[in-house]
Amino acid sequence: MQKNTYKIVPFGCAMNESDAERLKNVMNEHDFKDNDKNPFVVIFIACSVRQSAIDRVFGQVNQIKKKNSKCKIVLTGCVLAEDKKKFEKLVDILIDIKEIEKLPQLIKGVDNTKDASSNYFHIDPNRNSTISALVPVMTGCNNFCSYCAVPYTRGREYSRPVAEILNEVENLVKKGYKEIILLGQNVNSYKYIGFPKLIQKINAIKGDFWIRFFTSHPKDLSDELITAINECEKVGKYIHLPAQSGDNAILKKMNRKYSVGYYIKLIKKLRKVIPDITLSTDIIVGFPGETKKNFENSARLFRDIEYDMAYVSQFSPRTGTKASEMKDTIEKQEKKKRDKILTEILKKTALKKNKKYKNTIQEILVEKKLKNGKYVGKTKNYKYITFSSKENLIGKFIWVKITDVGAFKLEGKIVK
Repeated sequence: MQKNTYKIVPFGCAMNESDAERLKNVMNEHDFKDNDKNPFVVIFIACSVRQSAIDRVFGQVNQIKKKNSKCKIVLTGCVLAEDKKKFEKLVDILIDIKEIEKLPQLIKGVDNTKDASSNYFHIDPNRNSTISALVPVMTGCNNFCSYCAVPYTRGREYSRPVAEILNEVENLVKKGYKEIILLGQNVNSYKYIGFPKLIQKINAIKGDFWIRFFTSHPKDLSDELITAINECEKVGKYIHLPAQSGDNAILKKMNRKYSVGYYIKLIKKLRKVIPDITLSTDIIVGFPGETKKNFENSARLFRDIEYDMAYVSQFSPRTGTKASEMKDTIEKQEKKKRDKILTEILKKTALKKNKKYKNTIQEILVEKKLKNGKYVGKTKNYKYITFSSKENLIGKFIWVKITDVGAFKLEGKIVK
């Protein structure tokens, strides 16, 4: 085992994956070498947003310590103070993600890093893909939803300067990137010129590429942004809009700052302006005090909206958040049951949506080759399509005719 070898293990959201790309560059610039099989340093980019992610980090840390006591373990990312306390004796280095430039010196036991910048976005990422690029435009959150750890782990909202973002995107397009994914915990609250104007400026950059963005908060999804999504030809007709609950009493407890009625009107407005838009959401089941009636309202929202995709999570308290002070009244078995009910509704609505694509011709960006020899790509409105090809088409825009549909996948045939 060489002392200048490392491995990065990211958990959670795309922002953590983007942070991993920047951290990789920091390590490489200090003569560390990426080694997935036998690293001297293992760096975990953790996610305290979900208990399951933290549990997995605990499991992997303990496994490494049993196998190789000489291995150095680093913890960074979105980590709540309470979780940091639990890890203090288990890991060798705990470091804020904003201070990752200090890490190589800390690993070497040198602490002359006072000049390291806390604005780590200036670090050029060592990207995992040559097709799709993650570009953070902001980080942090000011919303303080009662269940969420982000304001405590990422801090308050910080937006990157416009020129810095545009310069990064222009360079990516020149290098041949075909998909630009704009990131932020609350991306449409981008500060300087507003998010609609930012995507208009990015859309105006010359080149053949698509633009996507994650994640939007319903209270910040303006008419101006809906118009911009519709009018900017490079912007994907897809939006991830977390509802979190379909019940007003629970939304108030969650501190979401909108009502179910407002959310439904927003969806209707989106579909009126952009009829072919694809919609996905996040929903939490088993929030403290969620009665069967409260849950049934969430189930009704699922049936009424007819989502293309949804990410259902069972509530788990995050220490330090307001929801952790509420009594967790719902049994695990009941949370599982509610999760299953929503998943079954989703399967039906997703299949109904996908059936409309049968025999249509769609443009896709080819992303990768699968183990079965087939290829997979995504449409502009975020539908995954698998197809067969003798030619390597990764990174190409191609047209396919949809031949078969399922709830969560489409199959197609290349159209010349």
